[in-house]
Amino acid sequence: MNEEEAVVQPIIFDLLFEDAHFVAINKPKNILVHRTKISEDTVFVLQLLRDQLGQRIYPIHRLDRPTSGVLIFGKTQEAASQLSELMRAKSIHKKYLAIVRGFLDAAGTIDYPLVTKEHLPAQEAITHYKNLGQIEKDFHVNRYPTSRYSLLEITLDTGRRHQIRRHFAHLRHPIIGDKRHGDCKHNKYFSEKLGIKRMLLHAVEMSFLHPFTNENVSIKAPLDETFTDLLNWFK
Repeated sequence: MNEEEAVVQPIIFDLLFEDAHFVAINKPKNILVHRTKISEDTVFVLQLLRDQLGQRIYPIHRLDRPTSGVLIFGKTQEAASQLSELMRAKSIHKKYLAIVRGFLDAAGTIDYPLVTKEHLPAQEAITHYKNLGQIEKDFHVNRYPTSRYSLLEITLDTGRRHQIRRHFAHLRHPIIGDKRHGDCKHNKYFSEKLGIKRMLLHAVEMSFLHPFTNENVSIKAPLDETFTDLLNWFK
């Protein structure tokens, strides 16, 4: 069973950045970056973007299937290796937006190790967040008469699998629409009553010093219409 419904073909990706070394897209929700052993999917970003550009590309990082936003690839193995090294050195800044259940502090850090592979010790995982706004809505989802939500800006010191999703679930403030780690009652309300059928996590920005040109690069990914409309809640 897939975590989310697959994106229907054809897909033409929005190119956010392109030069001789790299290409970045605004990844849509609900599509895998590349093939995995446990997935039954037949459509992947890697193959579709390769066909769109007419050349081979090399993955550098990944976004979960339901996560949208900035996704960058190398046009050569060397380019991919150079940017991967910057990621390992924590020299690439990535920023996310998320809507979570409940009210959080103005800012905070989640320092909570995560198990990424069975039978191995938990690995260091650190997530920072800033609360951009909070809202209390008058609809009834569970035993409370109202429902509270926070809009967060999130940055990472580490990049463990599902780190953001698992960290906020650990705080008991799960991301809305997260089917694996989230709150099924809130997810169901958003899907059935509000018509919002996506996880509300978006990789909004990536910035780094270009390893070949030494120029500062900042790549931003616009939100889709669903996410943009929800931002009006917090104004």
